[in-house]
Amino acid sequence: MRVAVTGAAGMLGRDVVAALRERNHDVVALSHAALDITGPERVREEIGRLGPEVVVNCAAYTAVDAAEDDWERALAVNGLGPRNLALACRENGAVLVHVSTDYVFGGHKDTPYGVFDPTGPINAYGRSKLWGELAIRDVHPAFYIVRTSWLFGDGPNFVRTMLRLGREKAVVSVVDDQHGAPTFTPDLARALSDLVETGAFGTYHVTNGGATTWCGFAREIFRQRGLPVRVDPCTTGEFPRPAARPANSRLDPFPLRETVGYLLPPWEDALARYLAREAEGLQ
Repeated sequence: MRVAVTGAAGMLGRDVVAALRERNHDVVALSHAALDITGPERVREEIGRLGPEVVVNCAAYTAVDAAEDDWERALAVNGLGPRNLALACRENGAVLVHVSTDYVFGGHKDTPYGVFDPTGPINAYGRSKLWGELAIRDVHPAFYIVRTSWLFGDGPNFVRTMLRLGREKAVVSVVDDQHGAPTFTPDLARALSDLVETGAFGTYHVTNGGATTWCGFAREIFRQRGLPVRVDPCTTGEFPRPAARPANSRLDPFPLRETVGYLLPPWEDALARYLAREAEGLQ
């Protein structure tokens, strides 16, 4: 199967390209330099020229705080970009796989969010990502929208930030009232690659198993790495950011298991594999 991956130079994009090639697909890796998805004519021309059966969109504006003041750019990449891809996929008979976010939800629910729960983003980034989801559904029926959360992998991420702080400080303060699931990009890439082979179009939630807070995540990072760092919990209010964050962004993975036959491993297991790879010099 011929697959085009946009945002292929990013943290998730690189793992998606690798996972698809492991399955012997003919993969065209499109970095931002190769294809800026905000240009409708350029997207139309490139998808038409390449003729993929599937397009996996890993391109995204991910600067959550910056999006508050850079709304037009965030909307162009996260909203109009997916629409451009959906139009091009419809014209060329291709399937679109789009990676979305837990931040399309407001975080006011006490239990994990299901795929059909009402959305209600509370920041500009979340609104831009929701715009993209709605545009895809409006334009092209052959889609997989995959919401995920708290990504870490081969690139700048929370784990690397904590490890750097742990080498510099004996005590760190980390927010303890935001709940979600850390997700290892190779695990997500595997699920995306398996999902595209099912033909079961729709919206999915894909994260590593379990849930924690940023504080709990940090403590587990230091525990597994064996760093004697004390992690003090703080509230979101004590650590103000330009963009509001949902208090609960846990995602219910149903119906992923029924579609691909498995759920992703627990996030603690994923973290152990990430740290092992880093120790081996593979990160």
